[in-house]
This record gives sequence, C-alpha cells and structure tokens, in this order.
Amino acid sequence: HTRCSRDWSSDVCSSDLPRNEIAEEVCVQLSSYLADPAFRFSLKLDGGGTPFQREVWSQMLQIQPGSTVTYGEVARRLKSSPRAVGQACGANPVPIVVPCHRIIANGGLGGFAHKDKGFPLNVKHWLLLHEQRQW
Repeated sequence: HTRCSRDWSSDVCSSDLPRNEIAEEVCVQLSSYLADPAFRFSLKLDGGGTPFQREVWSQMLQIQPGSTVTYGEVARRLKSSPRAVGQACGANPVPIVVPCHRIIANGGLGGFAHKDKGFPLNVKHWLLLHEQRQW
C-alpha cells in the first residue's frame, strides 16, 4: 500500500477558505491530526442526531487511534443491531472528528458515509492506514 506523502497542512488552512473562530480551530486540529494520527480532537461541535446516533457517536470517540471495533461489538454494548450501528455511523455529520472509520465489519471495512465501495471506502482505508503509521 502506498502512503500519502503530501503535505496537507498547507491545503487545509489555505487563505482562501472562509474564516471564523470555529473554522480556524477546525483547520488547526485537522492539520494536527494529519501530522500526527494519535492527535485527539477537542472541537465542541453539536452534531445533532437522534439519541441512539449520539450513543453510537459517543462509542466512536472511545476508540483509540489505530484501533478498530466491529459494528457487532458496538451493537452488543448498546443492545442494538449491527445494521442500526452502521446507519448511525453513516449519519455522522463530522467524520474524522468523530471517528466512524474506526468501526468496521466482521469480514472487512464495512461502509463509510453510507457507501460500501468507491471513493468513500478508499478514504476509510486511508484513515485507518494513517492511524497505524509508526512515527
């Protein structure tokens, strides 16, 4: 697998992006994550969602960078079904910040952003590889 060696920090915080206090902090923290996959976001964002979705998203935040759990494991913790957990993952409005990519299927990656192939799955795969990088 090829690793992305591009310096994303200059792109993430380029001067042509909209500027406000939250956008500035998102840029800083996203740049930090791209530079160091162990970085933990501390953004105060209201992602909305149903009570069940917020429970799933809370579970995501407990998964350490470089680690994964299955939809089934989260479902057992919440006394729910893997499909319901997957739907909540797909409804996550702030992927990466709330790391839905760390929840995978029993036999593979599962889905990402309500997709089970193509670019979204490539992004999930890259994020997982990024977090496994040894510095």
